[in-house]
Amino acid sequence: MTTVTDLYPSRGTTEVSTPRQDPVVWGSPDTPGPITTGDLQSFERDGFLAIDQLIAPDEVTVYHRELERLVTDPAIRADERSIIEPKSKEIRSVFEVHKISEVFANLVRDERVVGRARQILGSDVYVHQSRINVKPGFGASGFYWHSDFETWHAEDGLPNMRTVSVSIALTENHDTNGGLMIMPGSHRTFLGCAGATPKDNYKQSLQMQDAGTPSDEALTAMASEYGIKLFTGRAGSATWFDCNCMHGSGDNITPFPRSNVFIVFNSVENAAVEPFAAPIRRPEFIGARDFTPVR
Repeated sequence: MTTVTDLYPSRGTTEVSTPRQDPVVWGSPDTPGPITTGDLQSFERDGFLAIDQLIAPDEVTVYHRELERLVTDPAIRADERSIIEPKSKEIRSVFEVHKISEVFANLVRDERVVGRARQILGSDVYVHQSRINVKPGFGASGFYWHSDFETWHAEDGLPNMRTVSVSIALTENHDTNGGLMIMPGSHRTFLGCAGATPKDNYKQSLQMQDAGTPSDEALTAMASEYGIKLFTGRAGSATWFDCNCMHGSGDNITPFPRSNVFIVFNSVENAAVEPFAAPIRRPEFIGARDFTPVR
């Protein structure tokens, strides 16, 4: 087996802060793609890029209809790829939607989507994870502050920060219905969390995060240094963000649902190895082991 150096230690006895060891934008300035040079520079600085309209209103209708079909299908609900809200018992997320649904598979292959991922990561890409998130009104729970890369590194074995996510809104994101929050610039520091990873941690963490959660002290320091940006926008808008951004979202206690499709692209040159800080791999529907490039 090939030994891979752990550049980002985490899940030890104490919290550890490590400066980023990897580029943010891997592609060269002349790498072709739909992102302008100015927007790439903004992404490199802040760790995110908001797009007012990635998909058109008629496309939003198609994708939202497919989301509704999936979350109301009893067979999908019974599938292990569906995560259920602990209190309401409604579907919270459905994973691997690009394999469950040809509609979402087409979205992954759309050049407006995959082209931006290739441009940021400077290579061919594959889907490390995809899911639809459903936040119906009146009490849907949020996602606590975390860095995705901390989990993907510790539990899935991604060696480097060469991974980017896009959240595409399928309902309007108000400033009140549990929208995405990011600490701008936080992607430049890796926060290794304290505490060992329990076996089958994903079964609990996908409902409520525990392992891989930063301390209140660390979050306070980071928020004081970087601030917090809340993303709003109409259906069809999108937010691209670096894998190491500190981000989260609050509960939705409004009557207005907030649903999105979430796609994680990883460079084919950053394929997963064994987990760096977990006893076993997570299931493939959460952390892919099929590294076939998106075409």
